[in-house]
Amino acid sequence: MQHRQLGNSSLKFSVIGLGTWAIGGSNWKYGWGHQDEREAIDGITHAVECGVNWIDTAPIYGSGNSEILVGRALKEIPVEQRPFVATKHGRIMQEDGTPRGDLTPENVRRECALSLERLGVEHIDLYQIHWPDPDSGIEAAWETMVKLKEEGLVREIGVSNCNVSQLERLQKIHPIASLQPHYNMFSREFEEQLLPYCQANKIGVVAYSPMCKGLLTGKFTAERAAALTEEDHRSRDAQFLEPRLSVHLDLVEKLKPLAASAGHDVVQLAICWVLRDATVTSAIIGTRKPEQIQQTAQAGDWNLDSTLVEEIDSLLKVHDTQLEELEAKS
Repeated sequence: MQHRQLGNSSLKFSVIGLGTWAIGGSNWKYGWGHQDEREAIDGITHAVECGVNWIDTAPIYGSGNSEILVGRALKEIPVEQRPFVATKHGRIMQEDGTPRGDLTPENVRRECALSLERLGVEHIDLYQIHWPDPDSGIEAAWETMVKLKEEGLVREIGVSNCNVSQLERLQKIHPIASLQPHYNMFSREFEEQLLPYCQANKIGVVAYSPMCKGLLTGKFTAERAAALTEEDHRSRDAQFLEPRLSVHLDLVEKLKPLAASAGHDVVQLAICWVLRDATVTSAIIGTRKPEQIQQTAQAGDWNLDSTLVEEIDSLLKVHDTQLEELEAKS
């Protein structure tokens, strides 16, 4: 498993990070359906055995359930092997299962204390603003996070889902260790402004959803999409609905022989594609059971060559043209 420095921070992450959004369960709007808790814990411990040295979680994932499961898994991992833990704040679960933003200093401290308790750790290795919501509150939240760092409750501080303007505002207060953007072959907006900004300012990038919630695994089908339950938020995601779904799946079929020619599969190809620029420190990979991380962790030792990247870029251009034609017809 390769490792990369997280920007200018003190952390060195494995290029594969373990995401725990899905294991939070189904009791909220963005849940992934029922989760077997034992399988979730085994998935975390097996990820560490596969060389993954950091875990990403958040209190909003199942109203703290994801953090609780991470905490239980940490107790089963020998102290000398325990991974870094990154979590977030700023999303509060409402009674209807939808999140609302709260970046007040009081809430930042409250959520930090609760996360420390659920995780069973003395400090959080990477503490992040989950969403810049409300935008007007990011400076106050960031200033509070700086204080938490000074107090030793968090080691490094970063952000998620922020734009360049917001990054610039926070950089004036304290250097940003990392940005966590949504980034995969089907969602490449990050490359336009955020990637160059992070490169220029030595901000580490930990990309989430590199497999586009399963679409880029090579195992997803139209039948599987149609069978998604209401408990699974993907059943309401436009990427998983026609006519976009067929265009996405067509690209995946074209990617399969490219991956196979290099001795890998599509899911590993999708992960390595996100990691092709060294500014991207790590790709966050979700797992709901041990065998999933066994497959995806193998991407941590593979680097795409320039010829393969060019072939993928050509396929992506065709894919983008097909989507543009669909939008023109609608």
